[in-house]
Amino acid sequence: MPIVITVDVMLAKRKMSVTELSERVGITMANLSILKNGKAKAIRLSTLEAICKALDCQPGDLLEYRSEEETLD
Repeated sequence: MPIVITVDVMLAKRKMSVTELSERVGITMANLSILKNGKAKAIRLSTLEAICKALDCQPGDLLEYRSEEETLD
């Protein structure tokens, strides 16, 4: 999928665990794992907003566009 969610990068930058983010955002560990592993087909704006608030970042810090050729590598 050309849109990649890079929540794991921001977690590392903020030195925050997945468990802590899950608790702050109110999202299950399973759903956070789906986001981290690139299996998500959609994300609610309210969830994106909550993640941005918890990680003190912008949506563009979490979303990255990759062309089809890049995703095949």
